Amino acid sequence: MNEVKSFKAWQELLTQQEALLLFVKTDHCSVCEGLYPQVERLTEQYPFPFFYVNVAKVPEMAGQLSLFTAPVVLLFRQGKETARFARFVPLEQLQKRLDELKEACG
Repeated sequence: MNEVKSFKAWQELLTQQEALLLFVKTDHCSVCEGLYPQVERLTEQYPFPFFYVNVAKVPEMAGQLSLFTAPVVLLFRQGKETARFARFVPLEQLQKRLDELKEACG
C-alpha cells in the first residue's frame, strides 16, 4: 500500500484512479496495527490500488472525509465513496464489497 502524505495528493488520486481503497489509521492504535496487514494481503486480489493515510500526520483528511475513529476502510469509485467500514472491520463483508467494486470496474 502506498501512503497518502497530503490532502492535495489525495484529491489528485481521486481524479486519477477509477477505483481505490483507502485505509485510515492513526498513531498508537492497536486495532489499526492488527487490521492493516490483513487488508494489505488483499491487494494482490484486486486490480485497483490500495492506499493508506495516518490521520495523525495528515489531520485535514479526517475533517474532509468525516472520520471520527480509526481504523476506517473506504472504497471509492469514480471519485465517490462507495463503502465505509469503521473501527471493527468484518473482512468477509469488506471482501464482498471489494468483489463488487472489481466487477463494476470491468
